[in-house]
Amino acid sequence: MIFEVCIDSAEGALAAQAGGAQRVELCANLVEGGTTPSLGMIQTTRKVVSIDVNVIIRPRGGDFFYSALEFEGICQDILAARQAGANGVVIGLLLTDGRIDVSRTRQLIELARPLSVTFHRAFDMCRDVDEGLESLVELGVDRILTSGKKASVTEGASCIAHLVRKSSGRIKIMAGGGINASNITNIVAATGVDEVHFSARKVVKSPMTFHNLDCFMGKAYQPNEYEQKSTDANLVHEVIASLR
Repeated sequence: MIFEVCIDSAEGALAAQAGGAQRVELCANLVEGGTTPSLGMIQTTRKVVSIDVNVIIRPRGGDFFYSALEFEGICQDILAARQAGANGVVIGLLLTDGRIDVSRTRQLIELARPLSVTFHRAFDMCRDVDEGLESLVELGVDRILTSGKKASVTEGASCIAHLVRKSSGRIKIMAGGGINASNITNIVAATGVDEVHFSARKVVKSPMTFHNLDCFMGKAYQPNEYEQKSTDANLVHEVIASLR
């Protein structure tokens, strides 16, 4: 069983490693589902942990149809992540009609190799999972991260199980979206996956002693600008131990 932890900092990578994870997905901006982290963050994270570091390549939140300029940025970010020592990249591109963007995904895979390539939960927004699965198998993608086209793996378990059966080992199906210590055993049993993706984060207080509560840097943080969510090694261990 492969345990991948979604993180947004080098400290999170250390916590994931200490908790027993074999791989992390490094992101920025998790409030929008994760966007491309900075080059400095990739380099620092790669330096402090020995487990695999996969880097999400997503220029913004929102949908997964990208302009020509956004696509150029994606290409440059993949090259930068590869040069920074990432083990893999995590991508996801769709056409306006909800199909996998096969042409541009092929270009990104060619840029990324020999790194591993994961197609992220953009897959959950595609119009047809069977068609999407076959497209990604044909492209040679290593794994699909999916919640089964639902808000959580609990709701999407039957779809994930269907994908595991239909993939027949041609591509890895990794379940992710709401996995925790209380449900991981049931999710693995119901789906048959051998890779899981989870966040294991807890709220921690800011070290700031001066608080200005009349001003906020972003709506997403109101009213808790002096709290943040941080990957917790004990929670990572708890999720892994509950399955084992």
